[in-house]
Amino acid sequence: MNLWLRLLWLLITAPWRPRLDAPFGASSLFFRVWPHDLDTNGHMNNGRYLTIMDLGRADFLLRSGLWRQVRAQRWMPVLSASKVRFRRELRLFQRFRLESRVVWWSDTRFVMEHRLLAGGRAGETLAAIALVLGGLYDRRERGFVPVARLFGALGRTVEAPSPSPEVAAFIEAEKALKQAA
Repeated sequence: MNLWLRLLWLLITAPWRPRLDAPFGASSLFFRVWPHDLDTNGHMNNGRYLTIMDLGRADFLLRSGLWRQVRAQRWMPVLSASKVRFRRELRLFQRFRLESRVVWWSDTRFVMEHRLLAGGRAGETLAAIALVLGGLYDRRERGFVPVARLFGALGRTVEAPSPSPEVAAFIEAEKALKQAA
């Protein structure tokens, strides 16, 4: 239930947070680890990290203005791959910040980076970092929406940045797994 409450809070507060400049703006959300986020080791469950990251992508869509187009066209956000590197545990009641941003895109897909940063007196520490590959799926056309069409809806034409070495490796690993399946 807590994820529904977190989503509800996100939807209610989005209009009062600054608008994001898509595709280069970064969503920043603050959370706390609650008892229902824990696994048997007493720290945040690894699956919960990915679920929290869903909220970062939702916030990005909402605050960039893309959500209106997504709803109007009945597109579905679809995630097709993810890679997570856990660096530090998040413990009960610990505050953390989720930072989500688009780092690369192709004709129809995006790679987003999610960083979970644990707060402390000495500053923030990277708790986890993830790359996810996804896009917006058009059910009527049975295919992914072209990125140029998305940016066109925002009145923008933007070229994709060159992928960083880790993004290029992630894309190659995804292609290899896709062929193996």
